[in-house]
Amino acid sequence: MTEPDILLLDEPTNHLDVPAIAWLEEALGQFRGAILFVSHDRAFIRRMATRIVELDRGHLVSFAATYDRYLDLKEKALEEEDRQNALFDKRLKQEEAWIRQGIKARRTRNMGRVRALKAMREERQQRRERGGTASFSVEDAARSGKLVVEASDAGFAYPDGAAVIRDMNMTVLRGDKIGLVGENGTGKTTLVRLMLGDLKPTDGRIRLGTNLQIAYFDQLRGELDLERNALDNLSEGREFIEINGQSKHVLGYLQEFLFSPERARSPVRVFSGGERARLLLAKLFSKPANILVLDEPTNDLDVETLELLESRLVEFAGTVIVISHDREFLDNVATDTVFLDGSGRVAEFVGGYTDWRRQGGRFPSEGVSRKATKPPKNQSPVPEKKPETPAVADTKKTKPVKLSYKLKLELEKLPGQIEELEAELEKLRAQISDPEFYSGPAESVSTTLADLGDKEAHLEKVIERWMELEEQANQ
Repeated sequence: MTEPDILLLDEPTNHLDVPAIAWLEEALGQFRGAILFVSHDRAFIRRMATRIVELDRGHLVSFAATYDRYLDLKEKALEEEDRQNALFDKRLKQEEAWIRQGIKARRTRNMGRVRALKAMREERQQRRERGGTASFSVEDAARSGKLVVEASDAGFAYPDGAAVIRDMNMTVLRGDKIGLVGENGTGKTTLVRLMLGDLKPTDGRIRLGTNLQIAYFDQLRGELDLERNALDNLSEGREFIEINGQSKHVLGYLQEFLFSPERARSPVRVFSGGERARLLLAKLFSKPANILVLDEPTNDLDVETLELLESRLVEFAGTVIVISHDREFLDNVATDTVFLDGSGRVAEFVGGYTDWRRQGGRFPSEGVSRKATKPPKNQSPVPEKKPETPAVADTKKTKPVKLSYKLKLELEKLPGQIEELEAELEKLRAQISDPEFYSGPAESVSTTLADLGDKEAHLEKVIERWMELEEQANQ
C-alpha cells in the first residue's frame, strides 16, 4: 500500500494456511523492491529466495544461490572447515608435545617457535565451535491395539451451528502417519478432538481402539507455565525421568533439546518462540505415548530441529496425527493426507501433500481471482480487447526462438565468467572474514566491501543471463 523499497518479513508463514502462503508467494513474486525475510519454511524459502544469507557463529555469510544450491555449498564448506580444524589441531598437538620435551630439547628451544605456539593456542581458544543440534528421542509406550480409530457416517455440529464434520468414514490403524490439511477454520482441531474421544459425534459412530496413550502438542503452547522456568515446567517435581528404559537427569535431558543449565533455569516468558516449541517437545516426548498429536509443530522450529523431528516421527512405531501447513514437513512424514474442504466433507488420500495435489487435491479458494473486481474511483473500466485469431496467436507462441551464433558464443563463455567471479568472491570473503581486516584503514575497508557488493550483484546478473540463454537454447 505504501510502495516500500524493502520488505522485512520475520517468519511470515507462521499460522498461515497453504492458500494464504501461496497467495503470499504470488504477491511477493510481483513485488519490485527488495525482500529480506527470516523463515524456516523450506518450501517457502525454495520458492522465494534468490540469495541466502546465513548467520553462523557471529558471522554473516552470503550465498548467491538458490536454497538447494546453498545446502550443497554449506555442506562442502563445513566439510572443509572440519578438515582444516583437524589439520590445525594435529599441528597444535605436535607443538605441545615438542614444548614438553626433556632438558636437552629445552636448551635448544627456538623462541620463535615458542611464540608461534602461543599464537596457535590463542587461535584455538578463540575458535567458535558450531552449535549443537537437538538429539531427542520419543518415549514409546506399550503398543496400542491394531485399530486406533474407526468412524462410520460420523458427523459433528456445535449447538445452533452448521455441521463441522459430516458423513465421515475413516479407519486409522496403528503406525499410520496422518496429515490433516485444510484452510484455517475448516474444523481440523474439531476433527482431532473427535478422533481422540474429547468430543462425541452428533451423528453416526466413532469407535476408539484399546490401550491408547496420547501425547498432544498444542500450537498455542498452552501447556507451558510462563512464570516457571524450563526445569520446573518439565520435571513436575522429578529429578530424573525415564526415557525408553534409561534414567536421565532432567538437566541432561533438556540439554538434548539445546537448553544449557543456565537457560533451563530461566522463566519461560523470556524464551523465544523456537525455545518454547523445543521445551514443549521435550515435555511431550518425556511421557510414554503410542499416539502423537501435533498441532502446527513446525512453527518457530529451526531447520535442523525440524529435520530431526521428521526422522523421529517416521521412526516412531505408534500413530501420528499432524495438523500442519508446512508442505515439505507433510511430504516427509505423512503416509495419508486427510483434507477438510470447509463444508464438513472429509476426504482421505494416500501419501503426503504433493501426492494429494497430484491426485487432484485443491483448496476451495483456489481459482478465485485475488485482484480487485471493481475499478479504482474516477477510473472507467478498461474495455476488453478482442483476442487475436487463434491460428495466428498459436503460431506466435509455438514458434521456437533459436540462438544466433553471437548468442551461442556468449552462452559458452558465461560458465567461465561465473567460475572466475565465484573465485574472486571467495578471496574477498576470506579477506573480510579475517579479524584483522576491520582494523585497517577505513577507506580500504569501505572500498573492499563495496567491491564485494558490486561483484555479488554482477554475479547475479551473469547467472540470470546464463539461465535465460540456456532456456532459449533448450526450447
